[in-house]
Amino acid sequence: MALHIHEACILLLAIPGLVTSAAISHEDDPADEGDQISSNDNLIFDDYRGKGCVDDSGFVYKLGERFFPGHSNCPCVCALDGPVCDQPECPKIHPKCTKVEHNGCCPECKEVKNFCEYHGKNYKILEEFKPSPCEWCRCEPSNEVHCVVADCAVPECVNPVYEPEQCCPVCKNGPNCFAGTTIIPAGIEVKVDECNICHCHNGDWWKPAQCSKRECQGKHTV
Repeated sequence: MALHIHEACILLLAIPGLVTSAAISHEDDPADEGDQISSNDNLIFDDYRGKGCVDDSGFVYKLGERFFPGHSNCPCVCALDGPVCDQPECPKIHPKCTKVEHNGCCPECKEVKNFCEYHGKNYKILEEFKPSPCEWCRCEPSNEVHCVVADCAVPECVNPVYEPEQCCPVCKNGPNCFAGTTIIPAGIEVKVDECNICHCHNGDWWKPAQCSKRECQGKHTV
């Protein structure tokens, strides 16, 4: 019985030592957590002044290195006092630009009125078209339509015809003129009846044919 009491006393004396050791463990020390956070902050917020440059994404560039600090920035060179960026002379924006984007060093026109409207239809810039057989038009870069109307030459015949999809009349049978009510071809003499031979005036198709009488071939009776 005495042996059991002695062993219990030894166990009770050992327990405070265990509690004391756990209480002073460094794993739960708030001071260590503070030091750990502070060290992490130092890694994230390093000071690169005089050593390099940092872009918007957190990339570090060496002194003298060329880089783009941001998506919409001009190219820069990393210097001791910070980035030294180019200031280029950007092209002018088209006066008819309807959408401008600033995603690069210079603003860029992304949408411009690039068509012409003519008689209810749209045409592309520099597109050529014929609204009628006698008109030739083009959509100019100014979004205006310029047209030229065909100037037809005077036909050299008295019976010109208009072919489909053609502007000017054509003489399908060649130059001709009137000899009375008869149409005769130009360039030759034509016997229009038993007594008259006619020919067209050269170049003057609108004038009646010039005719001359010849010996008539009358009928002989027996």
